Amino acid sequence: MAEANDWNAQIIAEFRANAGQVGGNFSGAPMVLVHHRGRRSGREYVNPMMYLADDTDTNTIYVFASKAGAPSNPDWYYNLTSAGATTIERGAETYQVGIRELTGTERDQVYAEQARRYPGFAEYETKAAGVRTIPVLALQRS
Repeated sequence: MAEANDWNAQIIAEFRANAGQVGGNFSGAPMVLVHHRGRRSGREYVNPMMYLADDTDTNTIYVFASKAGAPSNPDWYYNLTSAGATTIERGAETYQVGIRELTGTERDQVYAEQARRYPGFAEYETKAAGVRTIPVLALQRS
């Protein structure tokens, strides 16, 4: 867990130093920093995530609880869905968002578009197949 925290800390620092741009594996990818509070611990967290911008609503982005195709959802997913709202850093902006989980055809279409743009997401879905459906959350500016 310490390695993941160090890796996230490096991405967060790079994101903040470069108005939302990061290099390495994420060079050119749309990134967002999502703040959340542990639903049991009350501790504050920040997670860097790739996102997909909504094509018709500039106030909405989508994040994917892929956990690289692991059999369980990431903790941040439960924290966000419990809270219903949070703060994100997108580019050089920080703002509040409401959280809505996508289901059915809407979820499938958004996930398919992310997988088309970033094939790693298709791999994650294949790894999780038969175990869980990777959740997609809409984050809409409040």
